[in-house]
Amino acid sequence: MGHNPKICVVGSINMDLTIETTKLPQQGETVLGQSFALYPGGKGANQAVAAARLGAKVHMIGAVGKDEFGKLLTEQLQREGIHTQGIILSDQKSTGVANIILSEDDNRIIVAPGANYAVVPEVIEQQEEVIRQSDMVLLQLEIPLSTVLYTVKKANQYHIPVVVNPAPYQQLPEELLQNATYFTPNEIEAAAMEEEPLYNSIREKMIVTMGSEGVCFYEHGNKTKIKSFTVDVKDTTGAGDTFNGALVTQLARGNSMSQSINFANAAAALSIMKTGAQEGMPTLDMVHKFIHERGI
Repeated sequence: MGHNPKICVVGSINMDLTIETTKLPQQGETVLGQSFALYPGGKGANQAVAAARLGAKVHMIGAVGKDEFGKLLTEQLQREGIHTQGIILSDQKSTGVANIILSEDDNRIIVAPGANYAVVPEVIEQQEEVIRQSDMVLLQLEIPLSTVLYTVKKANQYHIPVVVNPAPYQQLPEELLQNATYFTPNEIEAAAMEEEPLYNSIREKMIVTMGSEGVCFYEHGNKTKIKSFTVDVKDTTGAGDTFNGALVTQLARGNSMSQSINFANAAAALSIMKTGAQEGMPTLDMVHKFIHERGI
């Protein structure tokens, strides 16, 4: 694994419809917002952009509709230097969208998956060589679970490590729990995973993000916590995706788990200082400078 690791991201591609408001509406209520904007998003695309900006050679496998959003999102990924040959065009589904409400330094999100559900196992089969040549594979749960399982199986076949970001959360089959290399849930997702009968056997695969409280993981059998960085928060939408993209690039470079998490925390901190999931994602130089300035 070299300086520029090969990362394969299999996941969602969405257009984010973002509204800022000082007051969240109650049931049946209409309120005025302060601004509206369109931003490229989707957990898969976000994580691909994060990894690419940090120096990885990224292949994106996903799907968009044959519409303007699909065209714009694919072009945006290409501008980031991401290989998009693995993105299919769906004849039957429109490009996925996410409705994001920003209020009081937090967000609420509703996702309409659309073409993301066209990422079926056959799509992965067509990209098998990309997976085989990767240093690491990164997945989320905004595509069919059957596709996630098939991708993990293919990666295992070639001994490629797999990181699964279990978001949005759904009950995970035993096969996935056993065969993924790492899971990166947030606190809510981690609490749900603790209910899984196999949880104790996969505990050391867990890298739990806790926002401003930092990240917990197990190292040599001991539970370890790494603090997050304190910054001025503008928009937390892309923080988790930035963390995941940064984490896999560092692990694929051969860094330790502690080093990789600290780096990913720094990248995530920088990302939340701007509005838009991808807008604030930092470059490698920006993260190194930030860590240096913090004396870490």
